[in-house]
Amino acid sequence: MTQTPAARPSPLTAQERWTLAATVVGSSMAFLDGTVVNVALASLQADLNATAAGVQWVVNAYALLLAALTLSGGALGDAYGRKKVYGLGVIVFALASLACGLAPSLPFLIAARAVQGVGAALLVPGSLAMIGAVFDPARRGRGVGLWSAASSVMTLLGPVAGGLLVDAGSWRWVFFINLPLAVGVLWLLRRVPETQTPGARPDWPGAVSITLGLGGLAYAFTRAGEFGWDALTWASLGVSAAGFAFFLWHEARTEKPMLPLSLFRNPVFAGTNLLTFLLYGALGAVGLYLPLYLIGALGYSATAAGASLLPLSLLLAGLSGWFGALADKHGPRLFLTAGPILAGVGFALLGLGRDWGGGNYWTAILPGALLLGLGMALTVAPLSSAVMGSAGRERSGVASGVNNAVSRAAGLLAVAALGLLLVGSYRGALDTRLMAAGASTQTRQSAAQQANRLTDLELPGGTGPEAGAAVKAAFGDAFGNVALASGALGVLGGVAGFFFLAGRREEG
Repeated sequence: MTQTPAARPSPLTAQERWTLAATVVGSSMAFLDGTVVNVALASLQADLNATAAGVQWVVNAYALLLAALTLSGGALGDAYGRKKVYGLGVIVFALASLACGLAPSLPFLIAARAVQGVGAALLVPGSLAMIGAVFDPARRGRGVGLWSAASSVMTLLGPVAGGLLVDAGSWRWVFFINLPLAVGVLWLLRRVPETQTPGARPDWPGAVSITLGLGGLAYAFTRAGEFGWDALTWASLGVSAAGFAFFLWHEARTEKPMLPLSLFRNPVFAGTNLLTFLLYGALGAVGLYLPLYLIGALGYSATAAGASLLPLSLLLAGLSGWFGALADKHGPRLFLTAGPILAGVGFALLGLGRDWGGGNYWTAILPGALLLGLGMALTVAPLSSAVMGSAGRERSGVASGVNNAVSRAAGLLAVAALGLLLVGSYRGALDTRLMAAGASTQTRQSAAQQANRLTDLELPGGTGPEAGAAVKAAFGDAFGNVALASGALGVLGGVAGFFFLAGRREEG
């Protein structure tokens, strides 16, 4: 009996191949920037004389504009041409990267990072939108899978590559590396067809008001850590409250909102976004402060700090697809309960590891990294499926975009709020640790006044090595508090997954 050979998937067309290449390389610039910059922050801080607030704003200026404008960037592509807006985003991102690399001062760098966030908001949503518009429906899932796999590899290598660039040259090369990538994307885009959706338009009042809401809140938390709760801090909170209030009022009334509030009537959509906010907020804070802890307190090189979480990335890349398939078969509730809780325990272990592991990577960092990687692998794919499934097929793209914006806003706010915890606990730990080391009152007062400089503070002349060790230990104490708080957020995310997915329903 002759067996019929299994049908082979049809090969990608030339246009599909060009589109896939352009979207992978372009989106990788934005993904890389979300990881490699964290590894460079310790070097950048010393070079530009930055405080804790300055370090936070190097990250948050980018995250703020990306979180607030991602949905508007997608709408611009739909309205005026996805290829055109994507290319514009690449150009803006590249020019801002050049400005970041040449930055003569911290305020200049922060401003350039904000422009970089605008560029990322134009190109990030265009990646999958271009694949969806150009690829034949029969090959669209394959295209998304190839894009996801290739982008994951680029993101995986980002922290290590960033560490190598910092150690071999300067933190500035972390930004310069985007320039050849941008040239490559623009060359690839010449072969990509243009697509658009007539009638689409961005929601500018919504974009401006959510930027004020998120920015005002982030600024208030960041300023409070440096100057306390003064009049300007409270005024910033007032601006934030007004921005959020107008945003909700406008989104409820406009014909084409960037955030359809009706989606949140579905408990599964509301719950999965609450889970996203809690878990990705924790991930954003630990992702920022862990490299500072490894380099500033434990003495790691930038390369070693970048490689320290490689096991996490390998687990995430290797197991996400498998757990996603299991969740499709058995439902996401178990995965979205166990995953965030395991990740939360991993966060906590990263903070507690210093008590029994000292600076030894294998005992202090690796256990937490492995557990965090397993927890995130359990969570990521089931979470995406649950979010899109809860909104139904017609609005799955909008639901995915909202969830992406929520994850970025969560990181922005958690970095600011947990940064307040970091500086406050560091200031207290400095006095305790320096007193135990026999430091003078003058030394303790000087250190407390410089707490917002993190480990880059300068002790009075004649201070012994015991005081320097005490400073590093104090920062370890402060990071431990942030890691434990992040662990609590992860566990709360698992609780949200358990309760909100109890009566899972999908709208078709």
